[in-house]
Amino acid sequence: MTRTISVHAEHSYPVVIGHNLLDNCASYVDRSNYERALIIHPATVVAYAQKVGRALEASGIEVGYFEHPDGENGKTVDVLAAAWNSAGNRYLSRNDLIVGVGGGVTTDLAGFVAATWLRGVSVLQVPTTLLAMVDAAVGGKTGINTEHGKNLAGAFHSPISVIIDIDTLDTLPDIEFNAGMGEVLKCGLISDPSILALAQAHAPVTRRDAVVADLVEKAVRVKAKVVSQDLKESGLREILNYGHTLAHAIEKLEDYSIRHGHAVAIGCIYAAHVARILKRCDNECVELQTRVFARQGLPISWTVDNFDRVLDVMKSDKKVRSSAIRMVLVSRPGLARVEKISDDVLRQASRTMEISSS
Repeated sequence: MTRTISVHAEHSYPVVIGHNLLDNCASYVDRSNYERALIIHPATVVAYAQKVGRALEASGIEVGYFEHPDGENGKTVDVLAAAWNSAGNRYLSRNDLIVGVGGGVTTDLAGFVAATWLRGVSVLQVPTTLLAMVDAAVGGKTGINTEHGKNLAGAFHSPISVIIDIDTLDTLPDIEFNAGMGEVLKCGLISDPSILALAQAHAPVTRRDAVVADLVEKAVRVKAKVVSQDLKESGLREILNYGHTLAHAIEKLEDYSIRHGHAVAIGCIYAAHVARILKRCDNECVELQTRVFARQGLPISWTVDNFDRVLDVMKSDKKVRSSAIRMVLVSRPGLARVEKISDDVLRQASRTMEISSS
């Protein structure tokens, strides 16, 4: 069964979820007059990229490929410049197409290339990891990393379509799937508690479980609803960053050796401790969040020698206003809001969660 969710941004586009979709991906291209396409992908999914390429070629589109380094090394200024050169070498015009086939790094990079090449060309996103399916590929946020932090250079650029072929998860390593569950559970905490109930009923969820398609659909619906109301993160969309204030700091301080979904799980629990200190939630809410992530096998703790280093990185976060750290806090599953948080509260939460003693 194929499921389609509409996202309404600067233009409306479908997110299509189902099985065996790659062979038919050309049917989700919004125009018939694309002449060329550049498929951006890592080496790990070259077979999927070629499958998408063959489908586009069968529809009359000339296809080229750009392979980027795996992991966060694929989101650098140097890689971005190389992708631009590849687009130039293939004479991509404003009427042509960028296609991202891969995980969150790929869809972030492909989207940014599309947003900036000739001041904007179309992008088709084909996520092949759970994390990209429920987060990075949907919503139009694109970007690369800088020496100051994650995703600090980027643009809002919505895709023409997002094609989620659940079959691509068959080759996803278990640890990568589990990291993606961090973002799925986050969606349950900020908006749709039924996600938590479904995941807990099958915990730990694995990529082979039939419930995965339902969880993907529910998580995408959460993101689609929020993005459709607030494309450029001026208000409501900020709730999608639950757990990310600490998560992005962890990733940078650990040189991106910790997977994003794992860092988000830790960041959500930390945010719960902050909320408890501010009396925005009770002990039961903190314990619920800790239990939800732990039962999925996600990390629930992290330590650092000097919390000042964490504060410095968190203060480079995109949500900071006038040097004040702003965090998403959850009072109960389905109820989230953004608040300014003092350094004293952040330090106290780090001690109660035993992140640091400072």
